[in-house]
Amino acid sequence: MNFEKKYELAVVGGGIAGVAAALAAARAGKKTVLLEKTLFLGGLATSGLIYIYLPLCDGNGTQVTFGICEELINLSLKYGPGDIPKDWKNKKNASEPERYRCIFSPASFILALDEVLQEAGVDIWLDTLVCDVQLDDDNRLRALEIENESGRGILSADCFIDASGSGIVARRAGVPCTPGDNFLAIWALEYDERVKTSEGLVNHVNMYIGGKMSFETGTHAELIRGINGRLVSKFTLAGHKLLRERYLKEYKSGKADRKSLFPLHLPVQSQFRKIFAVNGAETLTSDQYSTFMDNSIGLVADWRKPGFVWEIPFGTLLPQKVKGLLTAGRCISSIDDAWEITRVIPTAALTGEVAGTAAAMAHEQGIMPDELDIKTLQEKLKKSGIPLHLADVGL
Repeated sequence: MNFEKKYELAVVGGGIAGVAAALAAARAGKKTVLLEKTLFLGGLATSGLIYIYLPLCDGNGTQVTFGICEELINLSLKYGPGDIPKDWKNKKNASEPERYRCIFSPASFILALDEVLQEAGVDIWLDTLVCDVQLDDDNRLRALEIENESGRGILSADCFIDASGSGIVARRAGVPCTPGDNFLAIWALEYDERVKTSEGLVNHVNMYIGGKMSFETGTHAELIRGINGRLVSKFTLAGHKLLRERYLKEYKSGKADRKSLFPLHLPVQSQFRKIFAVNGAETLTSDQYSTFMDNSIGLVADWRKPGFVWEIPFGTLLPQKVKGLLTAGRCISSIDDAWEITRVIPTAALTGEVAGTAAAMAHEQGIMPDELDIKTLQEKLKKSGIPLHLADVGL
């Protein structure tokens, strides 16, 4: 090994969940490192170009998600365009664009995330891959084997948070995981002389192939499930092919040419939405919306339809089998339709903050995260302004 480093808390994945986790831990006074495999913070929201900060409200004028999640939606607009609807509180049965949400500039958000993490004292390691894990005999996670331009090294910590989106740490540690299903899709930015918006001539392209898609033939024949090294390449190249076909079709029709319509920026990470859910002490299921959870750590709204709000149980952040590890973001333990709720920005930010807070508390008490007294954690979250139950926000 070329180097060794030791931290109190280590967060893997610099997406929204990882950012929130690292912020919460560092603000609690812990020596915290954030590992990100790309050069950009923000994950799918920024380098993935899925730049809609989905709603923090229920669609009927009630805000349900607070804390770092609300801080980040404001930061997403600090250095660029975009607006939160001013009258979202007065809407009933509101559509998603009418709710407490915004569209932001990915590059602008990256600048703001860099800034807030550095101000909090987080040690940020970009361009760093997790290659393997080291476990004690009692199945406690002790260290990560990582690699970057300095070579292969060991990064040890007292507690780890897997906010990778794919459950990379948990999978390397042998935690059972549930693969997710994806359809071929690509979001990109393009210049389109025909489109006049407040942002000028920059157009948001969302190309989505519903149903089961074969990469090779373009026919409805193959479901994209889970992830592996080859699949990442195939998925990405198939998305690029969709864009090429779009432009050739427009050029051949005479509606545009290569000077009036062309791509500006492509995603620099694969746009899988659901990769692996890390099997936890509890699993959130599709019928649990509007359900009281005694161990709830916060509320999130269904971004697709108004009036549906979920309490998130702490057990979804606690992986099976391995100690010293928490999950956050789209790899927490949820399945089926519930996964559609937990894979997006507000839930990522909420669960990230909770994971960072819980890890910091466990470190202070000299215990594992799964040994935390849930009432003590809940009191800490409430003091941070996070409502835990539907009744807390009048629902």
